[in-house]
Amino acid sequence: MLAIRARRLFDGREMHHDQVVIVEDGRITGVTADVPATVDLGDATLLPGLIDCHVHLAFDAGHDVVGTLELPGLAGRMRSAARQHLAAGVTTVRDLGDRDYLALGLGLGPDGPEILSAGPPITTPKGHCWFLGGEAAGEQGVREAVRERAARGVHVIKMMVTGGEMTPGTHSHLVQYGPAELRAAADEAHAHGLPITGHAHCAEGIAHAMEAGFDSIEHCSFFTEDSYVVDYGLIARLAASDVVVSLTAGLAPSPVSPPPRIQQRIAGIAEALRAIRAAGVDFVIGTDAGIGPPKPHGVLPYGAEMLVEQGYAPIDVLRSITSVAAAVCRVGERKGRIAPGFDADLLAVAGDPLSDITALRHPLAVYRMGRRAREATD
Repeated sequence: MLAIRARRLFDGREMHHDQVVIVEDGRITGVTADVPATVDLGDATLLPGLIDCHVHLAFDAGHDVVGTLELPGLAGRMRSAARQHLAAGVTTVRDLGDRDYLALGLGLGPDGPEILSAGPPITTPKGHCWFLGGEAAGEQGVREAVRERAARGVHVIKMMVTGGEMTPGTHSHLVQYGPAELRAAADEAHAHGLPITGHAHCAEGIAHAMEAGFDSIEHCSFFTEDSYVVDYGLIARLAASDVVVSLTAGLAPSPVSPPPRIQQRIAGIAEALRAIRAAGVDFVIGTDAGIGPPKPHGVLPYGAEMLVEQGYAPIDVLRSITSVAAAVCRVGERKGRIAPGFDADLLAVAGDPLSDITALRHPLAVYRMGRRAREATD
């Protein structure tokens, strides 16, 4: 039995003080003030392990993430990327685009985060990220693509509703699929008991995904051909819907700046973040870790910091990367909370993240299924 105490305990919903978390066989069996601790972390905060709702373990966060896909040893590099997340306190990741379904079979167990995988994202022929192997056209084509992923055992369906910045010949401000294809994909995903999320970088794509019944929308940005125009009416519709927005937040310090087309839109992106907060849209954080040097694996604490800088309440941000994220990822019955019956995925940080969110960048200890991460990798 392990009994862990910290001065503060964020249980995924609220902050408590001077509680002891009892762990047995990888699960939390109790939370109480009435037993002595076997591990006393002192003036620290204990939280559920963090959840990043959008990563790409197949991308190495380098200068040519597409080119390095072709190098030998991709699965090994993906395992290393996953361990970087764990070291940062991220005990669950949702991989929204790999190649050959590799993320489903990395076999890390407690030596890495739990990986919830979409497999290759569904995209149009030569569409955004076509090189990952997920091309599909037409209503029947996308239904077959969803069925293939369901048969492989994926945890979520990812669909490229619009183009993206990474793929020449595609454009973030233009949709790739029409409403009928999006509805077909959503209906097929739900028929297989799977959630579906859509990459959408323009207002038209966001609206189509929402109307098609997508469960969540990645990025939810408002690119135009040469600018960025926030659609406040569409944000109000999102707030009134059941759709969860996965905000692409988090940039680690890097000598490499974001691409020019992103830099030109930084002010618009910040405006959208503030508008989404003000409207009360349900949100989680998906960092897009791996896509370039400012997005290394394990960047989620910087995503939390970015949202607080844009006016988000720290407690809402903490919920978004623990209990809310777990619900969106369909693992809310065992992840994202510190409560009896939940997996003993835990993060301890120095100080109080409610008063200083940068505390998340300084993990004191990370536990995965009750095992301390450093011990698991020594």
